[in-house]
Amino acid sequence: MTQDQRLTELVEAFKADSVRYKDLETPKDLGSRRRILRSLMNIRMPRKLDASVLEMQDTYLKERIRENGIVGLEDIPLTEGVISLWQGDITRLQVDAIVNAANSQMLGCFVPMHTCIDNCIHTFAGVQLRAECDRQMKQLKARFGPDYEQPTAVPMLTDGYNLPAKKVVHIVGPIVSGPLTPALEKDLADCYTNTLNLCKENGLRSVAFCCISTGVFHFPPQRAAEIAVRTVRSWLSEHPDAMDRVIFNVFSDKDRSIYEHIFR
Repeated sequence: MTQDQRLTELVEAFKADSVRYKDLETPKDLGSRRRILRSLMNIRMPRKLDASVLEMQDTYLKERIRENGIVGLEDIPLTEGVISLWQGDITRLQVDAIVNAANSQMLGCFVPMHTCIDNCIHTFAGVQLRAECDRQMKQLKARFGPDYEQPTAVPMLTDGYNLPAKKVVHIVGPIVSGPLTPALEKDLADCYTNTLNLCKENGLRSVAFCCISTGVFHFPPQRAAEIAVRTVRSWLSEHPDAMDRVIFNVFSDKDRSIYEHIFR
């Protein structure tokens, strides 16, 4: 079966899985079919999926990622010690763990085709990722009550499924809705410290951080980068043999410029 055939069959399968969109007309062009599949995956609540559809999804996503180009540690130059700065799509990175900027519900982004990193990671990991997050959240709700939401700076570890990364660390960053305060800065620093601690505890020796909280959570990018670099440097000095690589992953030219200036 070709990749195009897989895409067509997956669109029809996910349409049939969705009561609301089962009669949606499927366009013929490649780009539109990809957008529909991603959108149907984005809005799908965590529940069981037919094993044959799941297998086809996995084959399709792995090939999509291969087409996008998998990036290993050997492809990323060192910037300082074991720290690297890399610009690009975090879903391409073949590392032990990538960091996802999650929301407190921890189920991923439900907005179709949203450009946030949460949406991208869940899309290319496959529907299994949302299902695992849901299982972990149900366990936490059983322990702490039905209104439980994941606290800021408390990481959750899941498998990476179809991603090149072995694991995903989901973490809720601080939300800035007014002046930037020392408490918010500490919360952001804790995101980096707690993630690195989790990696160390689980034998994960390479991790790629996204720019936590700088998107819709409105943490000022310059200050966020300063806190991120300072915190990682400090942690590495205290645990000099714990990590083989820590990557600051940026997507925009502006963020790359901010980090490059810090490392000068």
